[in-house]
Amino acid sequence: MLDGCTPWPPELAGKYRAEGYWAGQPLDVLLRDGARNHPAKTALVGPTGTRWTYAELDARADRAAAGFLAAGIARGDRVVVQMPNIDDFVVTIFALLRVGAPPVLALPAHRESEIVPLCELSEATAYVIADSDDTFDYRTLARTVTKAVPGLRHVFVSGDPAEFTALPDAAPVPLDAPDPGEVALFLLSGGTTGTPKLIPRTHDDYLYNARASAEVCGLTAETVYLVALPAAHNFAFACPGILGTFAAGGTVVLAPNPSPDVVFELIETERVTVTAVVPPLALLWMENAEWSDNDLSSLELLQVGGAKFSAEPAGRVRETLGCQLQQVFGMAEGLLNYTRLDDPEELIVTTQGKPLSPADEVRVLDADGNDATEGELLTRGPYTLRGYYRADEHNKRAFTEDGFYRSGDLVRVLPTGHLVVEGRVKDQINRGGEKIPAEELENHLLAHPLVHDAAVVGMADEVMGERICAFLVVKGETPALRDVTTFLRARGVAAYKLPDRVEVLEEFPLTTVGKVSKKALGKLLEED
Repeated sequence: MLDGCTPWPPELAGKYRAEGYWAGQPLDVLLRDGARNHPAKTALVGPTGTRWTYAELDARADRAAAGFLAAGIARGDRVVVQMPNIDDFVVTIFALLRVGAPPVLALPAHRESEIVPLCELSEATAYVIADSDDTFDYRTLARTVTKAVPGLRHVFVSGDPAEFTALPDAAPVPLDAPDPGEVALFLLSGGTTGTPKLIPRTHDDYLYNARASAEVCGLTAETVYLVALPAAHNFAFACPGILGTFAAGGTVVLAPNPSPDVVFELIETERVTVTAVVPPLALLWMENAEWSDNDLSSLELLQVGGAKFSAEPAGRVRETLGCQLQQVFGMAEGLLNYTRLDDPEELIVTTQGKPLSPADEVRVLDADGNDATEGELLTRGPYTLRGYYRADEHNKRAFTEDGFYRSGDLVRVLPTGHLVVEGRVKDQINRGGEKIPAEELENHLLAHPLVHDAAVVGMADEVMGERICAFLVVKGETPALRDVTTFLRARGVAAYKLPDRVEVLEEFPLTTVGKVSKKALGKLLEED
């Protein structure tokens, strides 16, 4: 384990190995086994139609790994990877796994205010990007990041590297397999503070995450999985996602974006059987399916997660898209809940599933800390982290003394073991599956010269789940929404974090202990 990571207690680690949850294999075995067992099978279809067999993809990963080593990337180095849904994302991840240099998975929408802290916290030695994606040039961002982070020695680029370095490629060299207990990669938490939280995932726990998810979701060698969400998102990457599909020997299809015209065409031409979306996309797809001429009959399973999917639209998935719905409630920190394929329709429509693993331990505590059927969800298990990376003080609050992770989610547990998500404890806005920490956005708003105080709250929205309202106390002139968003963009704030509405108050309502009452602010929105 890297310094700054919290290992599982030896007794639990031994239990997970003895009971077969941890296989003692490196994560890249998913591709390696595919190349050995079905080398000619199509593993990956790129967004431009490129097709790679398991043998070809495995060989490309070997060459990229050798290239990274030759360029000076060493075992234990951390590498921030920010790429859209392109072939080179998959190659890069498996190459770094083989080098033993844990990739830190950033999302394409992240900008300076996310990438710089990620590089600093992880002490990344390298940053891997695409040259551009649609209207955004990642090389421009890389110039800013390299100036802000002196320890960043390399920038590798898929496409035109400009003054940076092209993705490496070299003749394969022998590589030592990593210890399965080591950190394989880092995921980014959608936490509630402005400070980034890195989630270390080991080879053992993430391999189990992918394989067990593939089994629960019924993936087989005939599965064709469409990556509609960003490939670096835990949901699309390993729940079961790319890794789970490789575990089953299926085919992964990368969509350049999740718009209905793009994905419907891919579903028809590639005969896609499974895909995963967040609730706003599910609603958009269902609306467009009613008039689309594309043949969607191959689609067997639509996973919906990232935010709670309301029962009304959930009940219309089979009718509008002609496939089964699977609700997914999970977290990059670990615990995954799935409705099962053989669950009664009522449970599929009205719940967010039940834990993936028999070894998942779930506790629900009421406001007084007593075990209850409704309250905050706490969990530990063979694929749930024991501590965030280099976050000792935060870990004291986020974990109990016996290692249960405090999720901050409010849930209700049914007699069947299924969970119904009722809300959250954490001060966080869930905008279409994207988690926006209120404190982070408030800190940016407070830097505006006209803002005296700021409080960010979520406002209910039928499509997005929640949208963002920024309540401001101002110094004189009131800034317009456009002025506020322009200011935030200039500070490098990602577009999905920008407020949808600005409201100005003379003063904020306070709680009895003198804190801003966000509950009262929420009521103001309800009364509007």
